[in-house]
Parts: sequence; C-alpha cells; structure tokens
Amino acid sequence: MAADSKSEIVVDRGKWEWSEMWKKEDWWAIWLGFVILAVGCMIFLPRPPADLDARLTKAEATMSSEAARAPFQTIAWHQANDAKSGLRGRSEPHGKTLASWLATPARWKDNPLTALYLSESVAAERREAAAPKFAAAQEKTKAAFAQAQAAEAAAAEANFQSSTLNEQAEASIAAWRKARGDESKAKTAASVKAYNKIPQLLGLMVVLGLFFAIGTKFMNINTGQFLVGFVFVFAMAIVAEIIGGQSTLRSYGFGPIIWAILGGMLISNTVGTPKFVMPALQTEYFIKTGLVLLGAEILFSKIVAIGIPGIFVAWVVTPTVLVLTYMFGQKVLKMESKTLNMTVSADMSVCGVSAAIATAAACRATKEELTIAIGLSMLFTAVMMIALPTFIVSVGMHPVLGGAWIGGTIDATGAVVAAGAFLGQTGMFVAATIKMIQNVMIGMIAFGVAVFWCMKVDCAPGQQVSKMEIWYRFPKFVLGFIAASIIFSLIIASMGSAGDVMIDQGVLRGFSRPLREWFFILAFASIGLSSNFREMAHHFKGGKPAILYVCGQSLNLILTLTMAYVMFFLVFPEITAGLME
Repeated sequence: MAADSKSEIVVDRGKWEWSEMWKKEDWWAIWLGFVILAVGCMIFLPRPPADLDARLTKAEATMSSEAARAPFQTIAWHQANDAKSGLRGRSEPHGKTLASWLATPARWKDNPLTALYLSESVAAERREAAAPKFAAAQEKTKAAFAQAQAAEAAAAEANFQSSTLNEQAEASIAAWRKARGDESKAKTAASVKAYNKIPQLLGLMVVLGLFFAIGTKFMNINTGQFLVGFVFVFAMAIVAEIIGGQSTLRSYGFGPIIWAILGGMLISNTVGTPKFVMPALQTEYFIKTGLVLLGAEILFSKIVAIGIPGIFVAWVVTPTVLVLTYMFGQKVLKMESKTLNMTVSADMSVCGVSAAIATAAACRATKEELTIAIGLSMLFTAVMMIALPTFIVSVGMHPVLGGAWIGGTIDATGAVVAAGAFLGQTGMFVAATIKMIQNVMIGMIAFGVAVFWCMKVDCAPGQQVSKMEIWYRFPKFVLGFIAASIIFSLIIASMGSAGDVMIDQGVLRGFSRPLREWFFILAFASIGLSSNFREMAHHFKGGKPAILYVCGQSLNLILTLTMAYVMFFLVFPEITAGLME
C-alpha cells in the first residue's frame, strides 16, 4: 500500500459489506427519507377530497370546451381551472393539521415576537385595520369581473374573429385575475387569527430529534449526547427562521438559510461552539435526508412540459459550464484545492446548495470548503434574483427567453420562482421548470465527479482504480434521490389529474416538503456552528473562489441565453408559441 493519503484512497477495499447499509449516514438518509414518503402516502392517499373524480372531470371538460370555443382563456376556463387547482390534499382537515404542526415561525414586519405569538387582541386590531382594504379589493374585483364579462361577450358576438376585441377581452380578464389575486391577499390579512407557535415548535423539536436519533445508535454517535445537542441546533434554526422571516429581508433574498449559516459562524468564531453541541452537528445526515425528499418533488412530467428546448438549456449548458469552470480554476487561477474548485463550480453551474452538497460528498470536500461554496451561492443569488429580472423587463425580453435564462442561471429554486414572477405566469413557469430539469442533474453530476475523482484526481501513478472504489466514493443518498424521483413520477403519471391533487398537493407539498425545509435549516445551522474562519481563510487567498464564481457565472449567463434563444426561437419556435397560448 502506498504511504501517502492519495494512494490509500484508490486501493481496492475488498468486498462490499452489507452492514454499511445501516452504519452509514447516506443509507440512513435513504431509509428515513422513504419512511417519510411512505407515511405521507398513508396519510393522504386514503383521504381524497369529496367527489374528487367527478369534480376533476367537470373542471377538465369545461376547460377543454372553452379552449375549443375561444382563442384565449375565457372567464369560464379560469373558473374551472380555479376549481381544479383548489382541489388539494393538503387543504383537507388532516392536511391543515399537519401544516400547523410543521409550520415555521410566522412572517413579520415590525415585531419579531409575532413570529412566535400573536394575541387575540392584536389579531383583532389587524383584522379591523385590514377590513377596509379587503372591502375595497372586493369592490375592485367585482367591477373588474363585470368589465371582463362585457369584453368577453363583445368578442363572442363577433364569433371571436376580431383580433382587437379578443385582445381587449384577454386584457380585461387579466385585470380581473390580478384584482382577484389582490383580493385574496387582502382577505388573508383581514382574517388573521391569534396563534401560539411555541408548543408546536417544542413538539416538533422532540419529534425531529427522536426521528434522527434512530440512526445515531447504528452510526456510532452517542444518542443521548446527540439529543442534548440537537436542542441547541434546533434553537439556532428557529432564530434563523425568525430573522429570515422579516418581510424586507426576505424580499431581498436574505432568507433563513443564510442567517442559519451566519448565526452559527458568529458563535463558532467568537465564544466558540459549546462542546455538548458537537455530537448534534450532523450536517450531512440532515441535508442528505432532505435531498432524498427533494428527489420526490422532481417529476419527469415537468421535463415533458418544456420538451427538448428545456433539456438542451439545462442538460447541455450545465455540464459544459461545470467542466469549463473547473478547468479555469485549475489552469488559470491555479487553485490549490481541487475539491473547493469543483464544489464551487457545481454550486454555480447546477443548482446551488443541493448540487454543492452532492458534489462535495462525491469529491470529499471539507466542510469549510462546502461552507465557502454555499456562502458564495447565497450572496450572488440574492443579487441575481433582483438584477436579472430587472434587466430582462427593462430591455423587453420575451418572457419565455427570460424565464429560461433565469431558470438556467440563478441557483436556488425559490429564488428562481421569485425572479420568474417578475416576468408573469409564463416566465415564472418556464423558469421554474428549467430549474427543475436542471435539478435532475444532481445525481448524474455527483456520479460523474465520483468517477473522475477516483480515476484522475486521487489516483496515484501506476495504480488501478477498482470498480469498488468508485462505488465507495459514490454518494449513496443520490440513489435515494433518483429512486424517489422515478417512483413518484410514475405514481403521479398513473393517477392522472388525481395524482397532482393527492401526491403533489398532498404527500409532497403537505408533508415531505415542509420536513425537507426543516432538515435543510438544521443542516445549515450545523454548517455555521462547525465553521471556523481561521480554517477557511487560506481558501480565500487572492480572492480565487469569488473570481471563480464570477467568471463561471458570467460564462453561464452567456451560454444559457444563447442556447435558450437558439432552442426556443430558432429550432423549436412552435413550442414557444404553445407556451404563450
């Protein structure tokens, strides 16, 4: 055996041991992830909304007949679509109960204490203050609806042959929809209720602590010490959620994740992270379980909706940018740490934090390197989610092109949706779908990096890399990610429209996604608490990580915009036209 660590990494480790399937965090992430998904199915699938099939059939028949009758989406079409989209498994009583117990602290504007507690007297004051605005919004919606009805009737009298009348009707209907949305927001403010989230959060802390404690016994982690430290980590997550829930900060993209990291860093680099907390800083355990749940949300139906253009934008540009950025870091910037180079490149080119976690596991980057990559991603995401849609709107870019550009370049899915919303419904849909298609690459990128690292980076001269070594290097939780995506895509496809109601709007959005978001915030609090500026300082020598990110993102912006234009407007213009209908 070679003496240096690089040589030791690539030797044949022998036969696979089945015990690893209950001793390693990757496998526990898979088991726990699928337990959550299975429990979600058992909760939601036996309890569909009343007369689900009949209501879906009626709504779809109306939408189909209206689509054939008029060249635009009529009032009846929208009403039927509202009825259909209003069918949600999570809107049933059991779904609302789960939502209340899995909810994060409330959003707030002036008083952070209202994130946890709102008295009945304050709630009553808010309802009273919001009532006039709600009444005005109702009147505005009523007037807009009457105008939309009149405009649509005029277009119908002309048998929908007048483009001028059709455009007027479509504009009036859009105004009614906007007024309706404003009314919905005003209604929410006018119907606020008193709440006390403290008992719910304490209960959730106990449940999540015990849930993750299941695997600690098998992974040689002291379960008692883990549970004691978990209380501190959970408290840090709550603080981050409260700060990130401030309306102004959140609107600029500074959500809970960045505050979890910064808050943890503040403690670890000043007074120091308490020793009793250390056993609970299971960053990868938390986030890998969350990533398995994320796989269930990435449905192949999203890929079909956008088609080949979206696949080219997401699956051709992304690996190209990853490879070129990594080469730039090595050949031009001469970055000493290849693992940092690769983690930053994947974070920037694929989909931010999730890709960084998977890639860091594949190439075995340090926690400090992962923290740097995530920090850069958060910073530039906050800037781009405002700057990019502002530029797109100011130059009058087509919403499909702008949406594809946003989806392929902004890192976080939530930021993509927020930025895409600036472009309207079509732009937001295209942006979110491109990002979801790109997210599918997490597994493939992780596998590719694992193979490359074994065969090229950590391979000592004259040694042979065994297939088992590649298997050892491969982040196993990615198998759970891929399996969850395939299984839930098939389930939803087999159930038709009911699948969206019961799975997407039930199991996933009503159960697994809220839990995933909790797992992520716990992971980021753990990252912050285990990060040390002194250990990270040498990675910033010469500002190379930031230079790498800026140069890579610049390349990403150019290639994504070019590919999106070529595919959506030159090669497949009919798909673009269909998206605008």
